[in-house]
Amino acid sequence: MASELPDGLITFGPDANCTLALCPLEWSILRYRPSVPASAVFIAFFAVALTLHAIQGIRMRTWGFMGSMISGCILEIVGYVGRLIIYNNPFSFEGFLMQIICITVAPVFFSAAIYVLLSQTINHLDPTLSRLKPKLFYWLFIPADIVSLILQAAGGGLSSVSTTKEAVDRGVNISLAGLVFQVFALLAFSLLFADYLMRYSRSAARSKTDTKLKIFLAFLGLSTFFILLRCVYRIVELHEGYFSHWFRDEKLFIALESAV
Repeated sequence: MASELPDGLITFGPDANCTLALCPLEWSILRYRPSVPASAVFIAFFAVALTLHAIQGIRMRTWGFMGSMISGCILEIVGYVGRLIIYNNPFSFEGFLMQIICITVAPVFFSAAIYVLLSQTINHLDPTLSRLKPKLFYWLFIPADIVSLILQAAGGGLSSVSTTKEAVDRGVNISLAGLVFQVFALLAFSLLFADYLMRYSRSAARSKTDTKLKIFLAFLGLSTFFILLRCVYRIVELHEGYFSHWFRDEKLFIALESAV
C-alpha cells in the first residue's frame, strides 16, 4: 500500500521516495531502524550453519535434509540483509519485501528438515512402533509445508504491493492463514512424535538407546517447539496488520523470531 503525503512524498510501497533526509523515522512502516549488530550476528550465524549443513550433507549424502536446511538458511540471510537495507533507509520497499517474505517463509524449510529427520530416525529405531509409516511423514507433512509456504509468500507479496488498506489486510490474512496452517501441521506432527517416543520408551528396543541418541531426540523435540513458538508469535504479530505495536517491537522480534 503506497502511503502518499500532501507534498508528494510517498512513505511506503513500490513508488516510495522518502528518505531520512526528507521524512521522519516515525513515518516508516517499522518506525525504527533495525539493529545492525543483531542483523550482522544472525547473517553470520546462518552463513556458518549453511556451510556446516552443506559439508555434512555432502559427506553423509542426506540430500533432502541438506536441501531444506540450506534453503532455510539462504532465506534467513536474505531477510536479514533486507533489515540492513532498512537500517540505511527505513522507507526502502525492497528491503521490506526481503524481510517480510524471506524471514516469514524460511522456517517452513526448517520444519521440512525436521520431518525428514524424524522419518529417518523412526526407520533407524523401530518403524513397527510408529502409527504412521515413516514415508508418510514425507507425504503428509511436506505437502502441508508447501501449502503453508505458498500462502505465506503469496500473502506477503500481495500485502506489500497493494495500493489500498483493504488489499493489504487481505494479503496479511492470507499470510496468517499460512501460519495457522503451519501451526496445525506442527501440532499434529508433535503429537505423532511424542506418541512414537512414548511407544518406543515402553518397548524392548529402549535398552539400545544410547546417550547420543537421547540428546539428538531432545534437540529434535526442542527444535520443533521453537518453530511452533515462532509461528505463534508471528500470528500474534500479524493479526492486527503491519501497523500494530506488535509488528513494530524490535525487542520482541529479536527474542521470538531471530533468537528462536
